[in-house]
Amino acid sequence: MATYGAGSENIVPNNIQNHDTTEWVPFSLTLVYYPKGDLLGKFFAFISLSPFGIGSGFVALILFRRDLHTITFFLGTICSEMLNYCLKHMIREPRPVLRTDTAVEFGMPSSHAQFAWFFATYIFYFVFIRLHHMNNNTIIQNLSKFLIIFSSTLLAVSLSIARIYLGYHTFWQVFCGAVIGILFATVWFALTYLVLTPMFPQVVQWKISEMLLLRDTTLIPNVLWFEYTNTRQEVRARSRKLVSMKSQ
Repeated sequence: MATYGAGSENIVPNNIQNHDTTEWVPFSLTLVYYPKGDLLGKFFAFISLSPFGIGSGFVALILFRRDLHTITFFLGTICSEMLNYCLKHMIREPRPVLRTDTAVEFGMPSSHAQFAWFFATYIFYFVFIRLHHMNNNTIIQNLSKFLIIFSSTLLAVSLSIARIYLGYHTFWQVFCGAVIGILFATVWFALTYLVLTPMFPQVVQWKISEMLLLRDTTLIPNVLWFEYTNTRQEVRARSRKLVSMKSQ
C-alpha cells in the first residue's frame, strides 16, 4: 500500500496546481441517462442505443456480403446523419433542460428519430416496391415481410417515445426528426431504385469492384435460398469428387 510522508498534503494533480481550465464533456453519442429505479426508463435507454446495433449490422453485412444495394442503403443513413447535423447547427434549438447535466448538442431535429424513421421507411419501400415483382408470395414469405415492416416500425415508434420520455428532446424535435427521416428515405430510395440500381450491372464489372468482390443481387428473388442451394450443390459435388479420389 502506498504511504505518504510529511508534506504529502501538498501532492495534488498537476492540472489543479496549474489551474487547468480544460472543460470536460461527456461523449453524448453513447451516454444515455434514465431515472434511477425506473425499469421503463432503463428499457428506453436500451432502445436509444439501437442505432449503434443497426450500424454494426450494416458494417457486418457490407464486409461479408459485399452487396451494392446494402452499401447504398448504408450511405443513405450516413447522408441522413450529415443532414441532421447541418440542420441542428443551422436551427440551434437547445434540448429540454430536465436534468443537472449540460447538453452539449442541439436538439432540433432529433437525430435518433430521424435515423429510426429513415430506416423504417426505407425498409417499407424495399419490401413493397423492390420485392413486389418477386415470385415469393407464399404465406411464409408474406408473414416474414409483415414481421420485418412491423418490427422496424415498432422500433422507430419506441425510439421516438424514448427520446421524449428520457427528456432528450421535445415532442416537436422528435416529430420533425421523424418527418425529415421519412422524406429523406423517400428521396434516397427513389434515387437508389430509379438511378443507381440500373447502374449496378456496370459497376460490378469495374476492376475495383472485382478487387473488392462487390456484387449485384438485384435480380435474385431470395438471396438466402440462392446461397443455400448453391452451397449445398457445391458441397455435394466436392464430396463426390473427394470420394472418387480416395477410391483410386
